Amino acid sequence: MINRLAVIGVGLIGGSLSLALKQAGAVGSVVGYSRTASVRQQALDLGVIDIAATSIAEAVHDADIVFLSVPMAAMETVLTELAGHIGNKTIITDGGSAKGQLVEIARKVLGDQFSQFVPGHPIAGTEKSGPSAAFATLYKDHRVVLTPVAETNQDALETVRTMWQQTGAEVFEMDVQHHDVVLAATSHLPHLLAFNLVGMLAQRDDCDEVLRYAAGGFKDFSRIASSDAVMWRDICLSNSDAILGLIQQYQQGLSELEHAIKNQDGDTLKTVFERAKQARDTRFKD
Repeated sequence: MINRLAVIGVGLIGGSLSLALKQAGAVGSVVGYSRTASVRQQALDLGVIDIAATSIAEAVHDADIVFLSVPMAAMETVLTELAGHIGNKTIITDGGSAKGQLVEIARKVLGDQFSQFVPGHPIAGTEKSGPSAAFATLYKDHRVVLTPVAETNQDALETVRTMWQQTGAEVFEMDVQHHDVVLAATSHLPHLLAFNLVGMLAQRDDCDEVLRYAAGGFKDFSRIASSDAVMWRDICLSNSDAILGLIQQYQQGLSELEHAIKNQDGDTLKTVFERAKQARDTRFKD
């Protein structure tokens, strides 16, 4: 049982963690903090949190676990503000989508308390945001990746693992650098492609007509272009090395397809398409 959970950032990710633990009877009270007073109040009114703190120092006071669910660019500021206000047994964890840069920031800011930080990433979400988007079953049957480092306290790691398991999630461990490459490939690059494609079509004079005839596949793919722009800006900048490497690979593949189409090379197109189909069909069962 978590006696007191502090959630810094009470939107979809942080709010859903709170609701999931409440539903599981795994938390005593949840104190939440957002820099925007109206967001704090909304989270309180919706029952996402039990107490609305007016500062980070107030939020983390006497907390057993502190969960950081803020844009990546805000992580250093938040860690700096909470440092010095947490107890020696307080566990800090997060839901950030890129881990390498964050781990180095936490190591610098937390100093002797860095061992209490358990880097994590719940691989779940929707294109919605804010406290009203939170729901208790967001993490059920989804994966949560924990990326402990050499200094990470093992008891803290197990506590965070148990916390996520109580939400119904499957918990895995992964090396920090490997996590960032994997997520760049499976999440960050697809979001960039969706943002770019929808943005490109939006600039066309016939945009409304084009989108009127969009089929289900386009709607499914383009849905992620409705995601929060600030969050995804920060993710791209925080995981830039891995993302840039994958963009180069993708551009090479796109150039090969362009060359095949220009040269009416149906065999190459068929080979590429069949290879992709086989890779997808053998790994996903819809």
